[in-house]
Amino acid sequence: MRNVLTSEWIKLRSVSSTRSTLAVAASMIVLGAAWTWYVRGLAEERGSVQAAAPEEGFLPLLQICLGVLGVLAVTAERETGFLAVPRRRVLLLAKAAVVAGMAFAAAAGILVATHALSRLIAGDRSLGFEDAPLSALPAAALSATVVALAGLGLGAVTRSTAGGIASVVGVLFVLPGVVAYLPSPWNTRVGSLLLPNLAPQIAGERISRRLGDGLLPPAVAVAVLLGYGVLAVGAALVSITRRDV
Repeated sequence: MRNVLTSEWIKLRSVSSTRSTLAVAASMIVLGAAWTWYVRGLAEERGSVQAAAPEEGFLPLLQICLGVLGVLAVTAERETGFLAVPRRRVLLLAKAAVVAGMAFAAAAGILVATHALSRLIAGDRSLGFEDAPLSALPAAALSATVVALAGLGLGAVTRSTAGGIASVVGVLFVLPGVVAYLPSPWNTRVGSLLLPNLAPQIAGERISRRLGDGLLPPAVAVAVLLGYGVLAVGAALVSITRRDV
């Protein structure tokens, strides 16, 4: 297993798609700095403002990038005979472990850098960023990691890069929009279980003005979030073991 992990790590970090995807994810730092400069200018004119912290507002960018990373980690293997190896499950589990490790490290680093740089630019001005403390970052990093695993699972099930990426986009952006149109209180109840809304509940924050207060206690939200990762990897395992091509 150790040799497989080493092989998968070398493979994932050496391909150009990984570097490109992580580079786009890291642009969150630049966007966060630009957003903070803009909000700072508004605060100088008005005295104070209430704005979303950049590590919150640009979190979907980080999530979709890591979701694409997970998709590419498995769909690219179709070009190199992934389904022809005898120990598919071991290989896939190793791949999932490497993707999760890289995704969490990248997400944590990008989020901390975005948080630190935005606070440095903001200085002592009241921008509303205090509503997103440093303690909320681990939940955001964990959610981005689970999205990467979801991408891996969806890539394995669809066996298509385009299909896997489209599925990740659907889970992150389309499904929450559809659920919002459910009759009350089901829109809030179902919405609180969706992947994009779990990180704020883990941190004990409000989901959004649309959903209101989170319905799940932090411990339950963590369990639901981890359940997404387990479900994604489980679906991938079933998919690769039941297909010959």
